[in-house]
Amino acid sequence: MDIQQIKYFLALAQELHFWNTAEKMFITQSALSRQIKSMEEELGVQLFERNKRSVKLTQAGIFLRDQWQTLLEEFTRTHRQARKIHEGVFGSITIGYPGSVAYGFLPDVVSRVSQKFPELKVELVEPIDLSFEELLLSFQIDLAFRRDPAENPALQSLCLYSEPFALIVPQNHWVTQENFQGLQNLRDERFILSGLHQKTHYVGSLHQIFKENGFTPNVHIESDFGAMIMGLVARGLGISIMPSSYGYGAPANVRLIYLPQKVSLYMVWRKDDHSPVLKNVLDLVQEVAQNFDTKSEKRDL
Repeated sequence: MDIQQIKYFLALAQELHFWNTAEKMFITQSALSRQIKSMEEELGVQLFERNKRSVKLTQAGIFLRDQWQTLLEEFTRTHRQARKIHEGVFGSITIGYPGSVAYGFLPDVVSRVSQKFPELKVELVEPIDLSFEELLLSFQIDLAFRRDPAENPALQSLCLYSEPFALIVPQNHWVTQENFQGLQNLRDERFILSGLHQKTHYVGSLHQIFKENGFTPNVHIESDFGAMIMGLVARGLGISIMPSSYGYGAPANVRLIYLPQKVSLYMVWRKDDHSPVLKNVLDLVQEVAQNFDTKSEKRDL
């Protein structure tokens, strides 16, 4: 006995008419009769009382109709769910991200995921003690946005877009975009920066900026949390250099001055991860990045 035979039985149990049921199920009446007889013989149970005038369910048939209808509905739901998982529209994905994308790009990504894949659960992780690569390789996250390309050969990375670095100053600071002539005029300022001792591509870019301007910054406060740096700059405790994405969530009392140097954003994932959910999200992220890149360029003009 198989699922199709159960479907024939349930259709006949509803119609109680062999010819109508056969027409509905797109088989001949004789084939339907053989299927029902085969079920009865296999089960050792009479399912229908039938004569030339009528067809009706036996008590055993009524019981099996009620039980199998529920089971068939559950089977259909389970099959539908499995298909959604196969198509990558149901399940979950865990994404690691740096604070700089929390105000513009990442909300755009999550919004698009929610619109296109409403049954997909998204978990967001901003790493503190572990690196993005460690989290990916230990399967604690599935996708990472980061400022550096992947170094581990088990990982794959793709550059999504580049954006200017920005000088972050308090609103009442003397320097503006109009009178800004170069960082060399700010060599005596107190800076609030990410730890310059770190060996990352991002920190290397900061070193290069200061090298090009001929001075080593007076780092008054170190922090790897952009929101904290913005808050400290807003209180007049120093100035900073960060990706211009922070402008999307900047406090009202800070000002951004765009620099000629740029920083990139990469997405990184495990090379051997063939999850349909991940594939769908990777494709969608690239679409969002193209639009975000255009928006950033227009903003910088």
